Amino acid sequence: MTKTGSILLSALAGTTALLLTATTPATANPNAINPIPVLNGTSGLPNLSGRTRAVFQVTGMASPNNTQDYNMLGTDLGIMWDNGHGEMLTAFGDTAGLGFPNLLAGSLWAWRSNVLVRSHTQNPADGIYFDSVVRDIFGQARDLIPSPKIPFIEISRIPTAGIAVNGVQYMSLMSVQNWDDVGQWTTNSSGLAASGDNGETWGELPQTRRPNDGGNANFQMNAFLKDGGFVYEYGTHSGRNRQAFVARVPENDIANLAEYEYWDGERWKKDDVNAAAPIMGGVGELSVMYNQYLGQFVALTTDPFNSVVMRRAPSPAGPWSDPEVLIDTRELPTAYAPSIFPYQTGRDLYFVTTIHSQYNVVLMRTTL
Repeated sequence: MTKTGSILLSALAGTTALLLTATTPATANPNAINPIPVLNGTSGLPNLSGRTRAVFQVTGMASPNNTQDYNMLGTDLGIMWDNGHGEMLTAFGDTAGLGFPNLLAGSLWAWRSNVLVRSHTQNPADGIYFDSVVRDIFGQARDLIPSPKIPFIEISRIPTAGIAVNGVQYMSLMSVQNWDDVGQWTTNSSGLAASGDNGETWGELPQTRRPNDGGNANFQMNAFLKDGGFVYEYGTHSGRNRQAFVARVPENDIANLAEYEYWDGERWKKDDVNAAAPIMGGVGELSVMYNQYLGQFVALTTDPFNSVVMRRAPSPAGPWSDPEVLIDTRELPTAYAPSIFPYQTGRDLYFVTTIHSQYNVVLMRTTL
């Protein structure tokens, strides 16, 4: 543990009676977790008995990455993609630390909604190690696209997907209007932000905004996949236990919604978001990638029981198989948002997932 971590723990040692334990994953809402940031992510790796093993603490006080050094004490998601030059970028969602609390949102935490780290790890067998982090003037992990944190206006701006095209980094983010019941939330819209300096600074692309109505409501949370010169965008309605849809666009037109085509179950239809038909159901946050070992596309998500599951398909549009359980909800009931490691790793499938009761991110390995 670093000196910073020891000081933080000592300062809060008398407040452990406030500890809250989550039994089910919430909406990624930092208000629903432990209000004492330094106590999150300190209970070690979960001991799993199924086909998946927890192998590395990616974030939190117990992580070798020492994320507390940039005031990243609790966080979720961990969306990974290659920047086009062999470096991995990872975007995290609601990230909490010490500082001025977001009292207007009813939070004891000082939180940011989207932060980014970089890594050259391409073999995660011994863990994922960060090389650098996008920081603010105070040295903490910086909000890439700020949000006012005001309920019913915009409580958070959360990344759901990332991809590199022609040297430019793109993130899809959802504007969360408000947290609703467990596993459900309301969005204002989704849209792209772009960075031309390897994720250091970002600008929103207003022309890519999808309002939360009509067919665009089915693309509020997204996952990206590159294949055959196209970027595939997998979308769901905000919240979990939803149907998933898919669109595609030539890579060079990723910022032009008029060039997107939508799979209607039989063919692609251009510029008709209402034509999109469901390709799978009962999903939460999605991650999709081609797997060389299987020779198939794989999608990770959580099912309606909150087990982490995998589906397979011969093509990006499907047909997608029935789900295979990778982490049974009875083993780890508070896991959510599995995200696939973006480099090929043979028979071992690596992914990160958030453990809500610790509000931090853990690396998992499943043998295929």
